[in-house]
Amino acid sequence: MGRLQSRNGWWEWRHLCHPLTANNPSLTLERHESFAVLNRLKATILLSECNGRDIWPIDLCRQKGVPDAWIEELSDCFESGFQSDLQTIYKDDQVVNQFHGVQDFHLAYKLGEYLGVDVPAVTASVLGKTAEVQAIKEAFEEG
Repeated sequence: MGRLQSRNGWWEWRHLCHPLTANNPSLTLERHESFAVLNRLKATILLSECNGRDIWPIDLCRQKGVPDAWIEELSDCFESGFQSDLQTIYKDDQVVNQFHGVQDFHLAYKLGEYLGVDVPAVTASVLGKTAEVQAIKEAFEEG
């Protein structure tokens, strides 16, 4: 149950739907009733594991305690691109054409909001998914 990566480093995926942003009402940052299983400590640990480059398999999300409502909301199908190795999805060192999972970038947004971070404000001035995830982490740590 590993994360997806390229052979030349971490894979930057191509998302087939709109990314999670403040301007995208289809992916909201609201609390759900299934939060009874998620506490602040678990959310902090999950956020520390996000880097903005990985796609977490659904079973890994469940194993780590991501709420089912979040998995349902954030999961999507991803497709490999083959113009460069960075677009290719690998699972267990094997190329896969399609993969169903949760981008840890989107998960970091949800976790940051859950932990009280003003996610749109702290990510407004940074560029790139990894930088946005790092900004969320730093804002939480500065608390």
